[in-house]
Amino acid sequence: MQVPLTHCTVLLNEAVDALAVQPDGSYIDATFGRGGHSGLILSRLSSAGRLCAFDKDPQAVAQAEQLAAADARFAIRHEGFKALGELGVACADGVLMDLGVSSPQIDDPARGFSFRHNGPLDMRMDPTRGESVADWLAEASVAQMTEVIRDYGEERFAGQIAKAIDKRRLERGPLRTTAELAELVASAVKTREPGKDPATRTFQALRIFINAELDELQQALQASLQVLRPGGRLVVISFHSLEDRIVKQFMARHSKEVFDRRAPFAAPQPMALADVQRLMPSADEVAANARARSAVMRWATRTGTPLERA
Repeated sequence: MQVPLTHCTVLLNEAVDALAVQPDGSYIDATFGRGGHSGLILSRLSSAGRLCAFDKDPQAVAQAEQLAAADARFAIRHEGFKALGELGVACADGVLMDLGVSSPQIDDPARGFSFRHNGPLDMRMDPTRGESVADWLAEASVAQMTEVIRDYGEERFAGQIAKAIDKRRLERGPLRTTAELAELVASAVKTREPGKDPATRTFQALRIFINAELDELQQALQASLQVLRPGGRLVVISFHSLEDRIVKQFMARHSKEVFDRRAPFAAPQPMALADVQRLMPSADEVAANARARSAVMRWATRTGTPLERA
């Protein structure tokens, strides 16, 4: 009998509290996942409130469709959250983005996300679309692999790993399973931080790249300024330094007035965000859920100014 794969939502109450949910408001859960945040948001909405969610994962969408069939306040869109802007202008009182990979995705060997479970080397959030990691690694040049593993995994042994993958392709054919990749990386990475698997950074890099996660995040953040009403909240939970840096810089850039040095007497461009804040999981949450240890939540309030900066 197969044990159902479960998911423990990180910063569940804290994130929904940061949204400052109004009972009659309209909200966006940009990453439905397994519905933890959506369920709590709905519990705080009245019959007039509305929640729209996005997700690329067909399994998550199937679960969300069951919720949508049972609750007229809720709607799901099977697409990435870069499509936020399609919802319109000033149509939401809050946007929540949980950027983590859900536990069922990681723990399901068939999805190919984890080096701890042997399965097909896939890693696509939506396995019905696009190219798998295995297919990309079969054709990518050493330079391309090095760049991806270095830039998205912050892996200092990226060059050695890329060369090892290339040698393996020439001698035995392309990599096809997560175990094959994890073993190859372990042989190429001679040192690693205590307690961290040598394949951690490489798997992260390939997942981010194959799903265009950072590009999509940047598009979604920009779109959030369009859809949020004045006073609305943007809440983002990040799980690694690359995405947290993007969120931090975005909020910092849009929470400052910008002066045009070419026109010193002109009025500054007004800021679009205010009251930027940050929160880390509590020690109790990290102890109960190890996947919360790297989480960082940042949130800000949309001002009443028009969108003027890219």
